[in-house]
Amino acid sequence: MKIPCYSCGATTELEVGFEVLNFSCPKCFSVYGADNEGKFRRKSQYKNHFYDCPLEVGAVGFLKGSEYTVTGILRKNVHPHYTWTEFILHNKEEGFLYLSLSNGHWMMLTEMEEVFDVKHHPKVLVHENQYYNIFEYSDAEIINAKGFFDFVLPNNKLIHLVEYIKPPYIVSVETMYGEQTAFYGEYVDKNEIKKAFPEIILPIQSGVSMIQPFRFDIANTALIFCFFALLIITANWYIYKDQVEQNVFEKTIRFSEFDNREITSESFVLNGASAPATIKVSTGVDNSWANVNVALINENTSDEIYANKDIEYYHGYSDGESWTEGSQSEKFNICGVSAGKYHLLITPMKAPEDLNNGEMQVSVTWNEPSNQNAWMIIILMIIVFGVIYFLKHLFEKKRWIDSSYSPYSE
Repeated sequence: MKIPCYSCGATTELEVGFEVLNFSCPKCFSVYGADNEGKFRRKSQYKNHFYDCPLEVGAVGFLKGSEYTVTGILRKNVHPHYTWTEFILHNKEEGFLYLSLSNGHWMMLTEMEEVFDVKHHPKVLVHENQYYNIFEYSDAEIINAKGFFDFVLPNNKLIHLVEYIKPPYIVSVETMYGEQTAFYGEYVDKNEIKKAFPEIILPIQSGVSMIQPFRFDIANTALIFCFFALLIITANWYIYKDQVEQNVFEKTIRFSEFDNREITSESFVLNGASAPATIKVSTGVDNSWANVNVALINENTSDEIYANKDIEYYHGYSDGESWTEGSQSEKFNICGVSAGKYHLLITPMKAPEDLNNGEMQVSVTWNEPSNQNAWMIIILMIIVFGVIYFLKHLFEKKRWIDSSYSPYSE
């Protein structure tokens, strides 16, 4: 179809597969209507300009498995100044498809055959056994248009809208000229639009769309976290269920024999999963210090793990008060000791001037495995879920901020 504009002289040509009742010039927005003879005569002209219009009449995109052509574009407004753009796309076999663009967010809609009783704006609408909550009802006007239309563009007449949402889906019911038309739509990621129209320059997104899905499904996330928590607890129990605490070394070492000299323990075998080895040291330091160096030698692999600890205890009286610092006993761990055959090299040491301290007690225990790591992971998942839930709450408040039916209104 080829239609010249008598106002600006531009000619618009596009092959359309439907009867055109109105045409609006993409250059000057003059509106033409078909008369009884099929000729187009100028009727009016839109004064507003198009903003946020990344697609033009004639653009071709691949959506829902078919090739669609943009045949018409509408700019709508709800009092006082909420506007959005609607793109009407057509495929000869599939019919019409509608794209709605608002604040950089996209919706894809198709016309429904179903008729809804929304005259009194019920708060809930049922479609295919799913409940949709009313988001808003309003009267919209078309403030600009361009392209070819199979309906008569309303002149100074309002379109009554009632919108129900179940993100990421929407049921939008429009009443124009006393006739109702319902549309079923879903949120479309901007990357899908970019894939359908590779040459498009996408507008910047702002705010939250009325049907924009949250990044995480709260129910599914909770189920996933619960499943992994159960899996961690079960695996931890199964791995360590037969493992018990094992005392592998205990001895009183005299400094007269081993001061700054190595003592070698007997070999011992550890069976089971990895667990920490706890080393307890006590000695009679008094206003002095001592030290112990422990080497754990894996006789199968020759791997060596070293640990070192100072034992210090000081006390005195100053400024009218007694004070103490340190302790005569210490405890420390060698973490992640796996199964195998081992022996220990222990080197005790004391201050050379300390003549009163004569011995050091050392015990080494391969602990019963701790559940600490498992519970730390579970607690971390609970914290992460709490953060996600809080962000979801903020997200929903932003979604409903412009609705008169917000469940978050105080």
